Amino acid sequence: MAAAMRPGQAGSVAVIGRSVTSSDTPNSYTVAVIGGTGPQGKGLGYRFARHGHDIILGSRAAEKAETVAAEVTERLAEVAGAGTARGAANADAIAAADVVLLAVPYDGHDDLVAALAADGALDGKTVISCVNPLAFDKRGAHGQVIDAGEGSAAESAARIAPEATVVGAFHNVAAPALWGEDEFLDEDVIVVGDSAEGKQVAIDLAASVTGRPGVDGGKLRLARVLEPFTAVLISINRKYKTHSGIRVTGLDH
Repeated sequence: MAAAMRPGQAGSVAVIGRSVTSSDTPNSYTVAVIGGTGPQGKGLGYRFARHGHDIILGSRAAEKAETVAAEVTERLAEVAGAGTARGAANADAIAAADVVLLAVPYDGHDDLVAALAADGALDGKTVISCVNPLAFDKRGAHGQVIDAGEGSAAESAARIAPEATVVGAFHNVAAPALWGEDEFLDEDVIVVGDSAEGKQVAIDLAASVTGRPGVDGGKLRLARVLEPFTAVLISINRKYKTHSGIRVTGLDH
């Protein structure tokens, strides 16, 4: 755990474990989770719905999405104030939502985003990318180099869907913890983007995961740092047999 901050001490980033806190979610959204049948998408969707947002788990096959949505709905049955969860094909999920979460593998990412954005389907929507371009070899996980170091998955999505508001968030949250029993995860969600309004959506949604607003981490280009940092957390998890996360200290929340 991070040490307590002394008055006047500069902020820092600490790698931490999990505990429980609480918060009220300030706004309610309908979120299409693309990749909603995978562990990250299902876990984030569950957290959003648990705290009052409506979710639509998207998949290429609607039947698969409906099956996973039924799992989420079952877990929400006794949760007071929970939102709804349903499954749909990707295009239908996007059409019914005002926020789109990209929780998909990086392989085939650009082609998928282009297909999702066809005919202006993403125009005017807030698109949150939690995609991590990672690779694995005998030495473990590491980040892929995107556009010779001048790009990221989030920036690629913004280029492909220029009429959407793309932000990056939820990169460093472990999927097993999202589907776990803790009410909230004791960590921070760092949000990056070039639109204050778009970042605010992700900052609001982060409260469903951590019990506190997300942290504004700056411009979208800083996704180049957040995305590959997940490889560091994977290495920590393997070493210490845990599900680690990031906590930003020195903030008043």
